[in-house]
Amino acid sequence: MALSRPVLKVNAEKMPELPEVETVRRGLQPVMEGVRIARVEARRRDLRFPFQKDFVGRLEGKVVTGLGRRAKYLMADLETGDVLMMHLGMSGSFRVSKGANENAPGAFHHPRSEDRAHDHVVFHMVSGAVITFNDPRRFGYMKIVARSALDKEPLLRGLGPEPLGNEFDAAMLARACAGKKTSLKAALLDQRVVAGLGNIYVCEALYRARLSPKRVASTIVTKDGLPNDHAKRLVDAIHAVLNAAIKAGGSSLRDHRQTDGELGYFQHSFQVYDREGEKCGTPKCRGIVRRFTQNGRSTFWCPKCQK
Repeated sequence: MALSRPVLKVNAEKMPELPEVETVRRGLQPVMEGVRIARVEARRRDLRFPFQKDFVGRLEGKVVTGLGRRAKYLMADLETGDVLMMHLGMSGSFRVSKGANENAPGAFHHPRSEDRAHDHVVFHMVSGAVITFNDPRRFGYMKIVARSALDKEPLLRGLGPEPLGNEFDAAMLARACAGKKTSLKAALLDQRVVAGLGNIYVCEALYRARLSPKRVASTIVTKDGLPNDHAKRLVDAIHAVLNAAIKAGGSSLRDHRQTDGELGYFQHSFQVYDREGEKCGTPKCRGIVRRFTQNGRSTFWCPKCQK
């Protein structure tokens, strides 16, 4: 049965966040995991970084034994013990096709990009599936690292715990924020504190926790270094917003798509992000959602109920 040619794409001005990358992973998993790579085309010498000289040779003929995610990186384990790290950058997307089938069945909400000039890496699988990485701005990158050397990999070293992992709880967040004089939002965007969180979902989590993005990070910690109620509410809110977004298939800002070609719909559930000037959705709150620039990024919040 022919596969569709789905597109997983993010707007050039928006980095994909954890739910979007997880959506990509789940979409690629059925066509990559357990399948041998027959041939690889690297149509450029570089993306954001130059490809390794043995990039193609270390991939061709190898079975992908697993497809995981670390923060915003896709991690393809190979039977050799190598790991192919893939980052979407700002405009990266994957397209899957098989045979001569050039059209995906069903209706699409928005036309998919057909600009093949930016098809930079192509994986030909022995199953007949073809997985194409398209990246107009070339901010994405791919790198092969031995799994035994991942702990020393500069791109991964220093990353904090996964926000949906067992390590990330109120106590851990309190320890990371103790003594920090930066804003709570800046702390959450620090990948050393927690890996994979981005601007959109931090805004949403802070709103759900009823905490101001301007609040000093150390105020979620007691004098004894323990998490207070703010920290507990915030961790619960982070878990809730990420799980909801992943369940919805990732936010479909601009032209991001799931692997079946349908748009994710979590953006319709955003409670503050991109809702400047709208009424706050908190019951009995008469506040208005405001936007201000914080650390070079747009922050959306309700000044009345987020304290």
